[in-house]
Amino acid sequence: MTPHFSVRRCVAALGLLAAAMVLPACSSLDRVSRTVPDVVTPYRMDIVQGNVVTREQLAALQVGMPRQQVQSILGTPLLTSPFHAQRWDYTFTLKSQGVPAQDRHVTVFFKQDRLERIEADPLPSEADFVGSLRKRHELPPSKSLQASEAALAKYPPSSASNKAVAPALPLPGVSSYPPLEPAAVP
Repeated sequence: MTPHFSVRRCVAALGLLAAAMVLPACSSLDRVSRTVPDVVTPYRMDIVQGNVVTREQLAALQVGMPRQQVQSILGTPLLTSPFHAQRWDYTFTLKSQGVPAQDRHVTVFFKQDRLERIEADPLPSEADFVGSLRKRHELPPSKSLQASEAALAKYPPSSASNKAVAPALPLPGVSSYPPLEPAAVP
């Protein structure tokens, strides 16, 4: 029974040795699995919620305006509460990947259906807000569609370019197109 006992011992020792080699590998895989999301991030679309209120809109408001006029300037409020009927809240949130979220709040208070006062965060002008959106979605500069003089010199001017309007060529299989505007009724 001694040889069988030594085989068991050998297998157990090999198992312990394999486990001892695999365990440090698990911890290094764990470190790698934590750093991969830091390097490779999925695309996250921009999330825009609420009403955009700019400095120009706020400047157009005047104390004493009726509710309808305030709503025509600022839009429908995001929050209206039955418990605070004399208060409208306008909230705007813009979340974009790689940029801190923008949160802006404007609260409009009414007294007897007339604008009484306004509480607002610092607001951007309309141009500043549009500019911040463009910076997020910067496109590469477009190529010029204008031909250079050297490129135009390669092609001689045609005799058709001297005519005011070139005649329309009929398309095969199409006898005529319907009119673009309805016929005038006398």
